[in-house]
Amino acid sequence: MTVFVIAMESEAAAVLENMQTEKSYVCCDKKVVCGKLCGRQTAAVICGVGKVNAACGAQYAIDVLGADKIINIGVAGGLNGQTQVCGIYAISHAVQYDFDLVQLNGTKRGTLDECAEPYIPLRTAGAYPLRRIGSGDRFNDDPADYALLTKELGADIRDMECAAIAQACMHAGAELYAFKAISDVAGSGSTTEQFMKNLKACNGALKAAVPAIFEGVCNA
Repeated sequence: MTVFVIAMESEAAAVLENMQTEKSYVCCDKKVVCGKLCGRQTAAVICGVGKVNAACGAQYAIDVLGADKIINIGVAGGLNGQTQVCGIYAISHAVQYDFDLVQLNGTKRGTLDECAEPYIPLRTAGAYPLRRIGSGDRFNDDPADYALLTKELGADIRDMECAAIAQACMHAGAELYAFKAISDVAGSGSTTEQFMKNLKACNGALKAAVPAIFEGVCNA
């Protein structure tokens, strides 16, 4: 089954408003909604913000709901001119930019202990432009983080969940597809102000895109 793992209620609305809900419950403080989308059985796990929440939500989707494919959708921040506000991008690779074993392993920042390189590849579907994402447990305008993400890791987008879901899926053998709507772009003013201003429009764009995204992933 294909299951959505989404951080926030506001982001999940893009899926739930397209879904015929059959049941809803809370497990481990995470809301789970089951139903049908485009005539297919599916579910959405609203996991909460941050990498630990995201990994827990993905593992629940895999172990309890039987997900063999996971879709992570939501809003995210753009890092360069390759992203536009309210544009939707498919994620080709994900890295945890705040993971650092440089002193211990001598590996590049973002490289998990069980990996040889920073980025984990994702599956892709549909005709959306492909971009690379960096995930970390920080929402800020820190120049050091921006330099790490862009100059060292070459990321195009940043969020707080995708790469953690990628790690869980990698170990469980599940496929991960991710699609992000850009709520803010670095260098265009406060990311917080941009995020608040553009959130509604981004979620509207995701709502319109969800049926095609879901069908594309299911048929991939």
